[in-house]
Amino acid sequence: MEIDLIDIMLIFSGLAFMSKSPYIHNVSAQNFQALVIENSLKQPVLVDFWADWCEPCKTVMPMLAKLAEEYAGKFILAKVDTEQEKELAAHFSIKSLPTMKLFVKGQVADERIGVIPESEVRAFIDAFVTSELDKIVRAAMQALDEGRAEDALALMNQALAKDPENADLKISIAKIVAAQGDRDSALALLDTLSDEDNKKDEAVKLRAEIEVAKQLENAPALPEIEQRLSDDPNDLEALLQKSRHLSASADYDEAMECLLKIMTVDRQFEDDLGRTSLISLFDLLGGEHPSVQKYRRKMFTLLH
Repeated sequence: MEIDLIDIMLIFSGLAFMSKSPYIHNVSAQNFQALVIENSLKQPVLVDFWADWCEPCKTVMPMLAKLAEEYAGKFILAKVDTEQEKELAAHFSIKSLPTMKLFVKGQVADERIGVIPESEVRAFIDAFVTSELDKIVRAAMQALDEGRAEDALALMNQALAKDPENADLKISIAKIVAAQGDRDSALALLDTLSDEDNKKDEAVKLRAEIEVAKQLENAPALPEIEQRLSDDPNDLEALLQKSRHLSASADYDEAMECLLKIMTVDRQFEDDLGRTSLISLFDLLGGEHPSVQKYRRKMFTLLH
């Protein structure tokens, strides 16, 4: 099997790709029209001009190959060996290596020269790979930022019609619906997610937010709860209701203290509701939140 220099470099860098990758091509003057110009009518084509003697090229090539595989067809990577393809290099006025030129609709849309960080390469590519779906979602988010929730929802549903299995879109729509007060519809939409997608942080957090909001619907006012606790500091129902009010006002540490006290006084209260409510708060805030880390340790100590 014949392996070219670039493939060897990628293998040794741990970023080997299949030589038959549909997203990566060695380009010559003979196939430039088909592989670059014609392909660029369908999706952006990133042309990497390189040479064997160019040490910086050896840094750039594995990164570009990795991104081509990751983007999975959103752009095509075309590799031009300037030592072998001197006419192409001259035609495109290549004076320094590495040089990257991005072709869109048959024309050079942008270019970069030299070694640049991966984040900049991503931004360079992303500016031209935005899909119609991305544009709709972007417009929806702008409408939401401007307070036009109905317009945002209509645009999100339009996007979902184009990609019905898109879990992130479903979660975003559920957020908008929940913010409008229709929590049942939001939960129904979340219920259409796969088991794996239901584990996404945003889905878990939204469910927890909805649960906290639903719990407050028929709860007594906070002053009434405080009076009950003044009369009986171990009123577990009042402690539970107070924790919900505190959660709604983002006073999470105090809310967790209430739930820990419930666990301390009676682990059997409402089928261990103190513990399960605490876990729901952990889900709401996410595992990296400092309060979650603090109270997870406290809960562990209490349980063991």
